[in-house]
Amino acid sequence: MLTPLPESNSIFIAALVFATERHRNQRRKGMDHLPYVNHLVAVVDLLWRVGGVRDPEVLAAAFLHDTVEDTDTKPEELERLFGVRVRILVMELTDDRSLPSPVRKRIQEEHAASLTLEARAIKLADKISNVDDVLHRPPFGWTKGRRQEYIAWAGRVVDRLRGDWPALEAEFDRLLAGH
Repeated sequence: MLTPLPESNSIFIAALVFATERHRNQRRKGMDHLPYVNHLVAVVDLLWRVGGVRDPEVLAAAFLHDTVEDTDTKPEELERLFGVRVRILVMELTDDRSLPSPVRKRIQEEHAASLTLEARAIKLADKISNVDDVLHRPPFGWTKGRRQEYIAWAGRVVDRLRGDWPALEAEFDRLLAGH
């Protein structure tokens, strides 16, 4: 028999259900085209298992971190369903898709150091998951040079996040060392 989750933890289960629905038709770029939700679960798993994060709102924001950026989800909807704190965390991590990719990457790199403690953890876990995919399940058509460029950029972002989450930082470093 399953043990019921404490009520405070139900927010991250609700966030998983919501994110799964919103990303239902999306796939990762790797040749195996895994469901996008696998990435979200990997990010939350890293936060829980490696980072020791137990805050249900932070875990909910991790499940939701790409919903505004990659789906038709509006920030107001996240606030109504999950609260102000979750909306704020998600928006800290949301890129402006109206900007060209190189500009978004530059902004992400520049702003990494100013993220809140909780957003830094989510960003670190997101970069670990993305780099793991680029190394082990590369996007279709990405040359070795493009993969190396992405990994170098992710490393620069992670370098600006360092200092608060040593276990997540070490996980990123282990991933690159094994590469």
